[in-house]
Amino acid sequence: QVQLVESGGGLVQAGGSLRVSCAASGRTFSSYARGWFRQAPGKEREFVAVIYWSGSRTYYADSVKGRFTISGDNAKNMVYLQMNSLKPEDTAVYYCAADPLGDYRATGYRYWGQGTQVTVSS
Repeated sequence: QVQLVESGGGLVQAGGSLRVSCAASGRTFSSYARGWFRQAPGKEREFVAVIYWSGSRTYYADSVKGRFTISGDNAKNMVYLQMNSLKPEDTAVYYCAADPLGDYRATGYRYWGQGTQVTVSS
């Protein structure tokens, strides 16, 4: 059974940093796209970042470019999202996702974690 589990969320002041992690189990995701999405109350789930293991390519939403960094450890089936210079508008539940053909669209991912709350206070 495939399972994605996020951790590392919490409360941080604006300008601070936080790293969220996603542990995968049940299969090897070495050829999968691993994405991070977020959803704030009353808003749609939005793309944050994606990493492709095949070539280690990464892509980011414009709103987080230069502040967030996605990385992973293939051997451990882990993916991370380092978030720096956090803003109150980054407050959301952060979800990791995996799919062989995933990109910036949430509908393109088969596997999802349960989410971890990130709250940035002003």
